[in-house]
Amino acid sequence: MKIDQTDLKALNLRVGEIIDAKKVEGSNKLIKIMVDIGEKRQAVAGLREWYNPEDMIGKKVVFLANLKPIKLFGIESQGMILAAEDENGVSMLTVNSKVKNGMKIK
Repeated sequence: MKIDQTDLKALNLRVGEIIDAKKVEGSNKLIKIMVDIGEKRQAVAGLREWYNPEDMIGKKVVFLANLKPIKLFGIESQGMILAAEDENGVSMLTVNSKVKNGMKIK
């Protein structure tokens, strides 16, 4: 599927800093993450196989801020941390630590 510029502009991608991360009780895959994108947002991500929650804190990531909220394991997820996947696993998309939280990605 190909998208046009209008579709791309609809995505609200922001730089976010992970300020807290905890394992989701009862799940082997999920992590509850607090992200500062100029405002605090909560996300639930299936990254536990590849990341220790404590090691995620302080990382600057690409955050999709206008995704419709959903509940996972009873926890509201208010966006998505973008990641890439290959045969070796999953890696969060990170940005230079000097970039300010909340900056729009174009």
